[in-house]
Amino acid sequence: MEKLTEILNQVDSFVWGLPLLILLVATGMYLTFKLGFIQILKLPLAIKYLFSKEKSNDETQGDISSFAALCTALAATIGTGNIVGVATAIKVGGPGALFWMWIAAFFGMATKYAEGLLAVKYRTIDINGEISGGPMYYIENGLGKEYRWLGKIFALFGVGVAFFGIGTFPQVNAITNAANLAFNIPIIVTSIILTILVAAVTLGGIKSISKISEMIVPFMALFYILGSLSIIFMNIHALPQTIVIIINSAFSGKAATGGFVGATLMMAIRNGIARGVFSNESGLGSAPIAAAAAKTNSCVRQGLVSMTGTFFDTIIVCTMTGIVLIMTGAWSSEHAGAAMTNYAFSIGMPMFGKWIVTIGLVFFAFTTILGWNYYGERCTEYLIGVKGIKPFKYTYILLVGCGAFLKLDMIWVLADIVNGLMAIPNLIALILLSKVISSETKKYFNSLEKEKNKKIAG
Repeated sequence: MEKLTEILNQVDSFVWGLPLLILLVATGMYLTFKLGFIQILKLPLAIKYLFSKEKSNDETQGDISSFAALCTALAATIGTGNIVGVATAIKVGGPGALFWMWIAAFFGMATKYAEGLLAVKYRTIDINGEISGGPMYYIENGLGKEYRWLGKIFALFGVGVAFFGIGTFPQVNAITNAANLAFNIPIIVTSIILTILVAAVTLGGIKSISKISEMIVPFMALFYILGSLSIIFMNIHALPQTIVIIINSAFSGKAATGGFVGATLMMAIRNGIARGVFSNESGLGSAPIAAAAAKTNSCVRQGLVSMTGTFFDTIIVCTMTGIVLIMTGAWSSEHAGAAMTNYAFSIGMPMFGKWIVTIGLVFFAFTTILGWNYYGERCTEYLIGVKGIKPFKYTYILLVGCGAFLKLDMIWVLADIVNGLMAIPNLIALILLSKVISSETKKYFNSLEKEKNKKIAG
């Protein structure tokens, strides 16, 4: 097992080396400039669209509402990365890793917008009458049949991420350990209950998954954010110094406290970006699979709604976790992963802190499992057709049942590897289709401007 972990670490270092980090951030930067800083100028409109219903007609395609599609995407993205991933990034890369998560998320919002736009523009309907979309379809339908091999590679890695990455093992491991630590429930008992619940929801398909996501995601996010804000306000005197520590550490690459040594600038950048991508999945290509299922007539509108996912996931939720970890000094303790976050919240709010983390972690991880079941299902459908959906679901459920019994370090390394491999084909497609993204965006906002002028003139 140690030898296998060592080999996986070497593969992980290669996959998440400088080239991929540059490709991820550079793609976001390129789209940001090409789209005129859309993540700043159009964020208010995006949030407005999130809470307003789009007019539909008989020609409107889609399986679920735009809000349900976002909730499904957020269900998959707001997971252990927001609690365990942030703690891991700060533990290894120092407080500065949080700053690099912000940078990755800022440019990642433009990337997520582009993914959502292309997902709707190039989506199709499978033989079961269900919407299929995502990078594999905008690669094939946008770039042409000669690029189908690239779509196949994406879908193959997508199934890998669902089976061995974000979808199963890290989430199951987090849930079972949290239940064991907080409630002393045996891991095998939690594992059995979790497997039954996952089977009950996922076998119902996207409508069942989105329905549960719509109920759980807003509640769990608000619950965790309010808990985090309570701790921050109770320790508001420490907030300015916390921000100073984050900024200084981001550029010095050194620890801000004497209890932690060895963090380098590259480690801060690498861990911040890698864990940021693990958390918000911008550039990974997963969220557009859910976005494609949205009932909408406009690919741009859905792109804007999708963009808010990265904002809520990293700029808000991950930031809450990171500030509490640094503010309480828990980041320099001997704890790691979920135990570190639990420790931080227990310091910040002795009576209820650990309950915030435990409840948040269980709900976050559970919905991530549901969301990634759908992503993996659509990737499987692209690879071998609808006949592969049921075998995929049964295998996925089986892996959920096994996920609690794997070592944490190996799980994170394996998740990192397949995440990185999945991102590469998607980022290539986004760059090659950037003219389409820009053209659709200009066309949409020009039409909005014309409508506005008509109303003024009328």
